[in-house]
Amino acid sequence: MKIRLLAVGSKMPGWVEEGVETYRKRLPRDFNLEIEEITLGQRGKNADIAKARAQEAQRIRDKLRGDEYVVALEVKGKPWTTEQLAQEADVWRMGGRDIALLVGGPDGLEPSLSAAADKTWSISPLTLPHPLVRIMLAEQLYRAWTLLVGHPYHR
Repeated sequence: MKIRLLAVGSKMPGWVEEGVETYRKRLPRDFNLEIEEITLGQRGKNADIAKARAQEAQRIRDKLRGDEYVVALEVKGKPWTTEQLAQEADVWRMGGRDIALLVGGPDGLEPSLSAAADKTWSISPLTLPHPLVRIMLAEQLYRAWTLLVGHPYHR
């Protein structure tokens, strides 16, 4: 199973790349995490935010593969404990489909994109900076995998 994080935003600082890589390299090949950066929609002074989100949504749609299980990360999504994430990941693995996790830009995902997702998930009710979301997500996926295989990382 491949897990692709389609995240709006690019050119993350080195500490983000290093943090994500710390957990990516620990995951086995059958629980692989890939990150694909999506270019921000046009923003600036007096920008049309709806148009920017629509541009981002189209770029995400262009990257989606038809057979993926899509999970939109949304503040209003369902919160999961680490144990619930592990259960979800086990269902994903048994389903035989690759996973696409979607993270929107500074103004979130376009509503139609979230509505079309198979699930919505909130990793926190807090507003988090996108660089931290990438690291937290990588760590939590690693932690979920350790729970599934009985590794002592999660205690």
